[in-house]
Amino acid sequence: MTIQMERKRVSCSVAAVEAALRWLAVRKDGRPLRYLRYAMEDPASESAAALGCLVRPTESMVTAPPEMRALAVWGLILDEIDKIGSTNESRRRNTLTAAFRLGDMEWKSTLDDRFRQLRNLPGVFGEPSPSTTTPMHKAWRRAVKDKLAPCLARNLETIEGEAWRPYVEIARASFSEPRTSVRRAPSDGAQPVFLERLLVAVEMRHRTAYRRLTVRNVVARGSGVNGYRAQALTGWTGELAAIPVKAIFGCHVETSPGAQPGDPIAVDLRFPKPLREGERHEFISLACDDDLDEERLWINVDIDHHGIAPGVVDGDGRVTGGLSISITFDDCVPEACWWYAEQTDYERLVRPPAGDRRLLEIQRGVVEHTFLEPCHPREEYGIAFRWPQR
Repeated sequence: MTIQMERKRVSCSVAAVEAALRWLAVRKDGRPLRYLRYAMEDPASESAAALGCLVRPTESMVTAPPEMRALAVWGLILDEIDKIGSTNESRRRNTLTAAFRLGDMEWKSTLDDRFRQLRNLPGVFGEPSPSTTTPMHKAWRRAVKDKLAPCLARNLETIEGEAWRPYVEIARASFSEPRTSVRRAPSDGAQPVFLERLLVAVEMRHRTAYRRLTVRNVVARGSGVNGYRAQALTGWTGELAAIPVKAIFGCHVETSPGAQPGDPIAVDLRFPKPLREGERHEFISLACDDDLDEERLWINVDIDHHGIAPGVVDGDGRVTGGLSISITFDDCVPEACWWYAEQTDYERLVRPPAGDRRLLEIQRGVVEHTFLEPCHPREEYGIAFRWPQR
């Protein structure tokens, strides 16, 4: 017992925690929560080596999936940052906000560029605004070394089991509406809803998408929201009576011709009654088409609304929040599948190298992925495949 406790104290030393926080802050291509999850999913990864002192204590959450354990660590970090100064005047608090990409700002990729963005804060770093990022780097060093790392180290040594649960909720709350949806503004014509959960289940027939069942849990972003424009089968120009979209629950289908000759038919999933702003509603639809013959290279979700909450999976493996896509293949199975986020059509078709975290395993003909981070307006997310050569 003495040896185990000593190992725990070493793994949660202030120096180790400080090094892990600095490693998180200098990542250029993603928010910290992504790397915390990587560290738990792949013990041999660079993330695991750098963040081991942060993630190992959550092993006491014995039944929790990696997503929940990552949220627990992230919630603890957010809770400690919240105790440091104020957002209006604290240099340390503001440099931590920039370092870990918090709040509603569209943060730049490098740490130094994020600190440059802080020069626009009136009065925080002096008047006139500093010409360099030196004051920000000094405040950042003090914040991590003197405040954040020591507090986290103490907590990581003592929090166990169910005591992690409140921090999971803190992390989830940090992504809740309205904060998440305003991180990136929707387009002027965006559908006036925010999705707390979007489940997409696709059944493939050979190399085409035959059925697409979609479960949506929306929050109205305006008053009088009476429906949702379906986009599953963009390009359908057949007869209105044969439209391949069906209402399963919480809605009914209304169709209308396109605005111009040759435009796709508009398919609206109408709600039983208009939603007030902030009101929630769940509805389910099914899109299917026996005549599809196009070889599909991906299953895509276009964010034409106010965004999607971060992915949340409970202890039983059920997706309770965010975007989750599952694809069932028949006897024609791809040689590789991978998830993509915010990439061009060309980029998403480039197969990731062996060992890349985006590669997905096909198990018993099914591949699935839950997107841990929020999905932003005006972006696209999905799963791409590479088919065997004919």
